[in-house]
Amino acid sequence: MNNDTIIRLEKPEEYREVENLVRESFWNVYRPGCSEHYVIHVLRDDPAFVPELDFVMYRDGHLIGQNMFMRTVIEADDGREIPILTMGPIGITPELKRKGYGKKLLDYSLERAAELGFGAVLFEGNIGFYGKCGFDYARKFGIRYHDLPEGADDSFFLCRELISGYLDGVTGIYQTPPGYYVDDADVEAFDRNFPPKEKLKLPGQIFG
Repeated sequence: MNNDTIIRLEKPEEYREVENLVRESFWNVYRPGCSEHYVIHVLRDDPAFVPELDFVMYRDGHLIGQNMFMRTVIEADDGREIPILTMGPIGITPELKRKGYGKKLLDYSLERAAELGFGAVLFEGNIGFYGKCGFDYARKFGIRYHDLPEGADDSFFLCRELISGYLDGVTGIYQTPPGYYVDDADVEAFDRNFPPKEKLKLPGQIFG
């Protein structure tokens, strides 16, 4: 992997370029087309957004990746609300995926989050990749995913403590920040601001 990379905070003048990067990264991956570029557009104005953890990654002067975080809570079974972070979307330009850049960006992001005093990160992801960055199944920490029926597959729901022992003695339900839920019609309208791309239904997509 080329070591000439820079990771820094996103600037407002980069917003559209970053949104296009995310669009390219997620297009036809989880569904025909994608919504992630609109999600980050909306999340930047959400009260739960953490601007101190809104990163872009450059290689040789070219934007190649981004990651962002949001504040949320675990509604603990004992009545407490436990502050945590959730993450993403995190994207790498398609031609550089699976070359180590995503892990480098993620490791850096998590180090900065820990330095800011955040205790844990919970989100939806693939253990095959995120396990290499210290994540494990959230169920092992006693945390349940909201609205998921008992006994349903929760292997997508991952957790990493940033402060050792932060979740000791905590059981409860994770809440996805409302800003992640966007309307399909709003996505379609926003997407018309970008160059046309063909939506394809492909094997392995989660959503139709």
